Amino acid sequence: MTSSGATFSTLTVELSGGIGRLTLNQPDQLNPLGSDALTEIAKAARWFDDEGARVVVITSAGDRAFSAGFDLRELTRGSDEAPDVDLGYLMVDAVEAMDAITIAAIHGHCVGGGILLAVGCDLRIAADNTRFAIPEIDLGIPLAWGGIPRLVREVGAASTRELVMTCRPFDAIEAQRLGMINRVVPLDRLRAETDELAASLAAKPVSLLRMTKRQVHEAAEDLLTTRSGWAASAHLAVALADPEARGAAAGYLASRSKD
Repeated sequence: MTSSGATFSTLTVELSGGIGRLTLNQPDQLNPLGSDALTEIAKAARWFDDEGARVVVITSAGDRAFSAGFDLRELTRGSDEAPDVDLGYLMVDAVEAMDAITIAAIHGHCVGGGILLAVGCDLRIAADNTRFAIPEIDLGIPLAWGGIPRLVREVGAASTRELVMTCRPFDAIEAQRLGMINRVVPLDRLRAETDELAASLAAKPVSLLRMTKRQVHEAAEDLLTTRSGWAASAHLAVALADPEARGAAAGYLASRSKD
């Protein structure tokens, strides 16, 4: 039985046999995480829990990108239209807090906030064509959304410093070596491998899966809490009001449009 009953403008949701699928659905724009998308992902996370999903795959439409990250067009608007700086933190928190076991299926470009969406998932499978980058400092803004503590927990302090400070791209093999993702598969096998993993998990006792998920989350929070992410939101708000940061974002958009 397939359940539908939630309609969104930036993504699609499906649920069948306890397995859900959340698909970022703005492929022509490289699936950006603007204010609408951030709000809808958080709402979809709650919808899946309300519907009793056991496992949810989070993926994206199109061939080019899992997500280009925060929608930089929102940085280039007038100061009276500045985006809500808390939406990204709330989105990642909502995904991380889901009752369902979540699997990120990543391909193509996975940038900035797209990485944090993936890191908010319990398990991550990346296609061998995935290219990661965290360009926030080059844009004149801090990595917010609880990104620093979440990355430190996954890849360690030294790697977090390097990746965030240098903004250099890295591939799926390096991401797996660092511990950011669980598995690298050929692009043409991404859907099949993810579906197989989802079906395997959905067949296990749901109470034990959820107990394990909670215990791992509590242990991670004890090691390094993400609650300091709210402070990063304040820093982001300051940066968004900075003309230099807005100029950096506009320049980045202009250079990307030439690629």
